[in-house]
Amino acid sequence: MGKKIKKETEPPPKDVFDPLTIESKKAATVVLMLNSPEEEILAKACEAIYRFALKGEENKASLLELGAVEPLTKLLAHEDKIVRRNATMIFGILSSNSDVKKLLRELDVMNLVIAQLAPEEEVVIHEFASLCLVNMSAEYTSKVQIFEHGGLEPLIRLLSSPDPDVKKNSIECIYNLVQDFQCRATLQELNAVPPILELLKSEYPIIQLLALRTLGVITNDKESRAMLRDNQGMDHLIKILETKELNDLHIEVLSVIANCLEDMDTMVLIQQTGGLKKLLAFAENSTIPDIQKNAAKAITKAAYNPESRKLFHEQEVEKCLVALLGSESDGTKIAASQAISAMCENPGSKEFFNYQGIPQLIQLLKSDNEEVREAAALALANLTTCNPANANAAAEADGIDPLISILSNKRDGAIANAATVLTNMAMQEALRVNIQSRDIMRALIGPLRSANTLVQSKAALTVAATACDAEARTELRNSGGLEPLVELLRSKDDDVRRNASWAIMVCASDELTAAELSRLGALDILEEVNLSVSRKNKFSEAAYNKLLNNHLSLKYSQTGYLSSSNIISDGFYDYGRINPGTKLLPLKDLCLQEPSDLRAILLVNSKSADVSPPASTEDKSSDVGYGRSISSSSSLRRASKEKASAGFGSPTEEKSEPSSGRNTALSKSATKEKGSRKSRGKREEEKVKEEDEVTTVPKWAGEGGPEKEWYPPSDPDFCVYVCEVIKSILPITNIKEQIEALAKYVAEKMGGKIPKEKLQDFSWELHISELKFQLKSNVVPIGQIKKGIFYHRALLFKALADKIGIGCSLVRGEYGRAWNEVKLMNESRKGVTGGFPPPEVYIVDLMFQPGGLIKLKSREADLYRFL
Repeated sequence: MGKKIKKETEPPPKDVFDPLTIESKKAATVVLMLNSPEEEILAKACEAIYRFALKGEENKASLLELGAVEPLTKLLAHEDKIVRRNATMIFGILSSNSDVKKLLRELDVMNLVIAQLAPEEEVVIHEFASLCLVNMSAEYTSKVQIFEHGGLEPLIRLLSSPDPDVKKNSIECIYNLVQDFQCRATLQELNAVPPILELLKSEYPIIQLLALRTLGVITNDKESRAMLRDNQGMDHLIKILETKELNDLHIEVLSVIANCLEDMDTMVLIQQTGGLKKLLAFAENSTIPDIQKNAAKAITKAAYNPESRKLFHEQEVEKCLVALLGSESDGTKIAASQAISAMCENPGSKEFFNYQGIPQLIQLLKSDNEEVREAAALALANLTTCNPANANAAAEADGIDPLISILSNKRDGAIANAATVLTNMAMQEALRVNIQSRDIMRALIGPLRSANTLVQSKAALTVAATACDAEARTELRNSGGLEPLVELLRSKDDDVRRNASWAIMVCASDELTAAELSRLGALDILEEVNLSVSRKNKFSEAAYNKLLNNHLSLKYSQTGYLSSSNIISDGFYDYGRINPGTKLLPLKDLCLQEPSDLRAILLVNSKSADVSPPASTEDKSSDVGYGRSISSSSSLRRASKEKASAGFGSPTEEKSEPSSGRNTALSKSATKEKGSRKSRGKREEEKVKEEDEVTTVPKWAGEGGPEKEWYPPSDPDFCVYVCEVIKSILPITNIKEQIEALAKYVAEKMGGKIPKEKLQDFSWELHISELKFQLKSNVVPIGQIKKGIFYHRALLFKALADKIGIGCSLVRGEYGRAWNEVKLMNESRKGVTGGFPPPEVYIVDLMFQPGGLIKLKSREADLYRFL
């Protein structure tokens, strides 16, 4: 046998690299391995990087700096499952870093991550891919990318995964996504509600919580609420409420229920199944403040529906809400107050709170928490609106003082609500007097100056409600409240402008207040507002007319009409017609002008030349007598039915007045004017006095030094006229005979009877021109005119009639025409029921047949009024 020869091992091929085991201690080295073509190296490098990233945020930042993210994104699409899994795990951890997320968005890797959610992938890949999406979906841009790459569908599918981490990540990502409306709409199409409801049965509280939060968002949409109802979702929610062990979920459950109760079908369903009663009992008996708060919020949301309010009332929800007002938690008090506000729309609930609830709300007005005070004031505002019983109950619970104190609050909502309650209270006279005694006018100045339009509007309305008495208006005037009120007329807000006009209309019932309002520019602003179609309103027009009633010179010039309740006082002057927007110069300025060929300005002034108090404002009037030295004829005036009420009510037209601004063809009537009504403001304020104030000797225009106080020209002849009519005409007991006698008297003083055919020959123009030359002024006292035509005689008749209490109106026509209208009862015509018919209107003839009474709208009346 031959010897055995030992077989030698063949050496490896020359082109094969010998295996090398490396132990790397630097992350940078491992990052370089991510570019290796060997699957085993890639898998081990990813595993090492994963463990490194788990250790903290600093390591994640280091990996980003080392450039690990870009090569890792390529590994998400690697053919090897282990490499792909490890790379996905790394991104699940790295994506919690904000800088990494930013880079991932730029690299647009969302489709690669979503691809890892495919059903054939391992559970661990699902877990970390969904974790990566959770981290990324916190940013809006990433949400859009996830949605556009179809990420919702696989996430919904993974809600049924057997792995709890996958479920948790999926529902959390969905929760983030559904904050966007578009995602919510797609969620409904994908029928996501049933799998989300299934998560409520999970043994993991975090999954249940995330599912409830997601339901809380998607049930803001009607379609999702319907899906929840159709899948018996309300039963699931009520069961959680009944389980004490799940009390950490009750707050979120109540949020979902609050949304669902907005749906009437759901409301009916929960009421029929007894769930509504359980909900109310749960809210009342719970000891957890947040649960009570959310329960009250649920009631509030549902109570905006009338049918829901009815169901709540049947379940006696009011008792539950009153109980919640006594909670120690401010949040619960706020929510309960808001729920009461919503329930106030139900009449039965409003009545219930009259007996219970209002005292508790009054107590909340004294809370240290501003939000509590605001919510309580809102509830009281709704409770007292159109409900005198509740307004009275609030006052009886000592609510006036805390409400007034809230007017100085920092929260605009609280101020507006408190003002509303005070306005509602002031509708009752007894409560209004009570409010006025608490210095309410001074308290309203702050709200009137507020920059918030709602506060401005409500404060102005409160002024309108409380300034119905002279004392209240005086307090408002003295405390400086008129200035901010007038400024509100300039507001661009319609409600503010309307309510400010309403308040000024009420305040203008007082002569001194009206004068101050005009001094502050209210007339000018209102005139400007009423010229605008978009800005004017019924109240601005009524306020303007009310102020004009206290400035009759301006009213007559603008409107050409004075009613029987517009009593001409000393200082009244007839300038002639002016167009809207034209300023009427003060009497003083007109008196100081040189005579011209313009129409004479007629002055009414019965102040005696020897002893006279300061003259009243030249265009001011009042419904009562003002400082007459001749007689106390103001006491003789009859109360007119046309007199405007000073009460808190809507504006109504006393009588349709002729439109202002019609241009006459005569050059004497076509006048131009300059100056501003504001220029007489200071003088008016100084010269407005009481009847019995110390008197001063009057001065003619230009008489005395410039430093002396100016008074309008005296009119001795007119003073004599007043004395004579008081002596001879006032004692006549028959009103018709009084009118006839006064008409004859006026005609006699103005040149006597003028036949129609000789009207053109009546040379009154020369007479007036001579008077202007003698007086060296365009202003002519009415008593000095001995030859007058229609408009001279009509003005004298009106002035004398007002002195002795004969009710008559003054109307300006065209071409120098003017006339007086009186109302007389025709006692010969009895009504069917035995009563008298309405009084008939007559025109008083002062020209052709002095003393004659012509029935209005007759042919004779037209001949008298028109040329």
